[in-house]
Amino acid sequence: MEARKLKILDLLKEDARRSPELIATMLGESEEQVRATIKELEEENVIVKYATVLNWSKFVSETVTALIEVQITPERGHGFDAIAERIYLYPEVKSVYLMSGAYDLLVEIEGSSLQDVASFVSNKLASLDRVLSTKTHFILKKYKQDGIIFENKEDDNRLPITP
Repeated sequence: MEARKLKILDLLKEDARRSPELIATMLGESEEQVRATIKELEEENVIVKYATVLNWSKFVSETVTALIEVQITPERGHGFDAIAERIYLYPEVKSVYLMSGAYDLLVEIEGSSLQDVASFVSNKLASLDRVLSTKTHFILKKYKQDGIIFENKEDDNRLPITP
């Protein structure tokens, strides 16, 4: 992919609200060139979605997020893809990743309670053919997501004390 496209993608990834006019100014290009490149990247499915990163801890939220390690037996002719597709079609599932190491898939889900997540794991996920085992980890606090730090440390304005 050419360097110009990568620069545009980096600028949009950093802040999706940047306008083509601003990006053109930042890159020293015409607005029409930037608009055409963004449209091309959208049509090629390189840019899939523009999203907002939220710090839900600043807003009352009853959502519980969990990461689930899943060991599976790959399906002949389809490998891990077929079971991954069955899993990512559940509405509770936010992300699914094929991993190297001790487990095969990492599944991120959201539920309204711990019991909601436990029910999903036991009734929907663990009961799928080819799922050998699961290990669930609940997210207690997010410090950083998608490169964004949620908690800014306050400056220590106290006067130093020296002996």
